Amino acid sequence: MRLALLCVCATATSLLAVPWSSAADLPDGAQGWDKVQDKAAGGCPVKMKPSGQCDEEDGCPYQVTLPPLTIQLPKQFRMLEKTVKELQGLKETVNRLRRDCLECRHQADQSLQKDSEEAPGTVGTGIGPEGTGDEERGGETSRDTGTIKGDVGANSNSVSEMKAKMSKMSNSLRNARTQITDLQGRVEKMSLLNLKNVEAIVDSKVENISGMVNKLSTTCSTQCALTNPNPQFIMAPKDCSDYNMLQQKKSGLYRVTPDPKNGTFEVYCDMESYGGGWTLVQQRLNGSISFNRTWAEYKSGFGNLQGEFWLGNDRIHLLTKAKDMVLRIELEDFEGVREYAKFDQFYVSNEFLRYRLSVSGYSGTAGNALHFNKNFNHDQKFFTTPDRDNDMYPSGNCGAYYSSGWWFDACMSANLNGKYYHKRYKGVRNGIFWGTWHNMTVEAYPTNYRQAFKTVKMMIRPKNYAP
Repeated sequence: MRLALLCVCATATSLLAVPWSSAADLPDGAQGWDKVQDKAAGGCPVKMKPSGQCDEEDGCPYQVTLPPLTIQLPKQFRMLEKTVKELQGLKETVNRLRRDCLECRHQADQSLQKDSEEAPGTVGTGIGPEGTGDEERGGETSRDTGTIKGDVGANSNSVSEMKAKMSKMSNSLRNARTQITDLQGRVEKMSLLNLKNVEAIVDSKVENISGMVNKLSTTCSTQCALTNPNPQFIMAPKDCSDYNMLQQKKSGLYRVTPDPKNGTFEVYCDMESYGGGWTLVQQRLNGSISFNRTWAEYKSGFGNLQGEFWLGNDRIHLLTKAKDMVLRIELEDFEGVREYAKFDQFYVSNEFLRYRLSVSGYSGTAGNALHFNKNFNHDQKFFTTPDRDNDMYPSGNCGAYYSSGWWFDACMSANLNGKYYHKRYKGVRNGIFWGTWHNMTVEAYPTNYRQAFKTVKMMIRPKNYAP
């Protein structure tokens, strides 16, 4: 509060000390305000500016900004500028009159001195030029005395006018001082009110916070009982491995969401074999489903998830895109021989890239038929169906010749989507085929019987999965 009063006093002092310019000389009072602002800016953050147009005949309304307050000053503050101007004019008049009086006194002293020096010459009886000169000097002296009296009368009138103006200015200054004192009181009162309001608001906020803290302390003094001890699904499972982590140990149908933008779909999960968490993408059991299908059918999938099926190229792409997947292939022939092939990297591209296959990192017992040799290598090959030829064979469509959809080279060393035969067969090798099976050497001649497979499974699981 003391700082606010000092700032107001400093501002008022600056107003009285700065020579103001009239509104006629300054555009909108800008220059006069600049001077006051520069004067007050030395050590006090008080800002004063005109709140309207300043006319020569009317008072000039000013505002004093004392953050966070803005005070409207009375229009009589304009009289300070006029009073200062009149004081300056009176000062110049007094100085001029003082100079004139000094000059008149000096002339009168010189005239009296000449008269005293020439007085003895008047006793003689001589007549002529000397006598005439005395008369002339006497006349000149009379004229000088009259001039001095006239100047003294004029000076008396100027002094009277000056006294009247001084009295008027004194009254104006007293009024200004009274108004400044009143403004100081108003500023002090407003500052106290503002401070009290701020303190009241802070106190209420602190009281509210304290009440909330006490309430929380009372509420949470004892451990809250669990309302639902069962685990909750906090996210949509992306594949079967997520269900296994949620303590789902039973094989069956589950819904997965590998990509929320493409919705949810149902899959068959093997939760028991080799640590569980396997998502099946293909299964052959009994030949109840034909795999001689079109591009559109292989794209969306077909069959029965609890029997024979192809999950669909779009869905296989989404599953392998969401996580780095491992592929496990299990085969069983009608002699009861079971073998497997495992690949540490398995990925299928989207339809725009024709579902290109990326597979590597073989281990297992069935042999690496997907990488048979440089002429029969299914890695990085496009998907081909009987109605869409994307294979490497230049003279025809491998999918149409072998009646299935697969990642053919030119044409194959493996085809798990071939025709299902219930026993060995002869002729075109269009059945389920794995080129590295243990007895493939006896099929070297076309007249020999072809190997038939009883069951086939293709299933995937995340590479970093830990049962």
